[in-house]
Amino acid sequence: RKIIAPLVTRHGKLWSNFWGALSPDGYFARYEDYVDIVQGNRVGIWNVPYMANVYLIKGKTLRSEMNERNYFVRDRLDPDMALCRNAREMLTHQQQWDSIINMNLHVLCEYGVFMYISNRHEFGRLLSTANYNTSHYNNDLWQIFENPVDWKEKYINHDYSKIFTENIVEQPCPDVFWFPIFSEKACDELVEEMEHYGQWSGGKHHDSRISGGYENVPTDDIHMKQIDLENVWLHFIREFIAPVTLKVFAGYYTKGFALLNFVVKYSPDRQRSLRPHHDASTFTINIALNNVGEDFQGGGCKFLRYNCSIESPRKGWSFMHPGRLTHLHEGLPVKNGTRYIAVSFIDP
Repeated sequence: RKIIAPLVTRHGKLWSNFWGALSPDGYFARYEDYVDIVQGNRVGIWNVPYMANVYLIKGKTLRSEMNERNYFVRDRLDPDMALCRNAREMLTHQQQWDSIINMNLHVLCEYGVFMYISNRHEFGRLLSTANYNTSHYNNDLWQIFENPVDWKEKYINHDYSKIFTENIVEQPCPDVFWFPIFSEKACDELVEEMEHYGQWSGGKHHDSRISGGYENVPTDDIHMKQIDLENVWLHFIREFIAPVTLKVFAGYYTKGFALLNFVVKYSPDRQRSLRPHHDASTFTINIALNNVGEDFQGGGCKFLRYNCSIESPRKGWSFMHPGRLTHLHEGLPVKNGTRYIAVSFIDP
């Protein structure tokens, strides 16, 4: 086959990179098998009149039938439409001129290259870019609604699914559950986003960002709301944290809501530790965003009631523990370097 394309679609939609039929004016026309092909109910390699975005053209074809450079130009058509129309008709300017001079009209039927689309495998997806915001440092972090599958592949730890199929959730302290949640990329980009924003609170008691304006146990932090990430973060909690909650706290159904979602920065020259406290939550998640031993020394968390400390948190892994009453805890001192964690007080 001289021209072939993989079928790619937008996740959960019928928008794809091919048309099954054309109207008399050369634009989209309804094709009876289109939906079945897009949804994978019919699988195969299909001869189509139009494809876009991604395709393969055999080198020999480019050097022979399509050796001219103007195949992406035709009247006022978009480049993809021009290519497909030129491929369907496949007449060079010289051939058109020769056919007129010689009145050799049968030449019109002798040229043309079939184009094919394959849905025999899942090759990828089309990204939705209409609402893509380029005002952030790492713009893909905001794509959880527009491109959820790609967001998950990029930012959720590859071992996340094993939480539900294998026994990988650890319990280093009583009712403190430890599991993989973020990829390395997610951790790095979230830290970069916060440092790019740069308005760390300084760990002061007086805090205009919260109700009442006073924080009893302040941290040096930036709230997700400050970088317009809160809606994304709450959706992340509902989609990826809530299922884990149901597994480890059997019978508890979280609302997946949190008023306080923030990234904390610990360093010897700013805030090195955090005094013992309870969290204003039913349960808390605490996600390590960088590596102990590489990015910082010291740090960790101690649960005083159980005299239990976790001093080697893993990048991309989260603690999940009750917030009120039973789990008084403190942040252990960072000796050097900078430690970052992402925290949410869920179901306050």
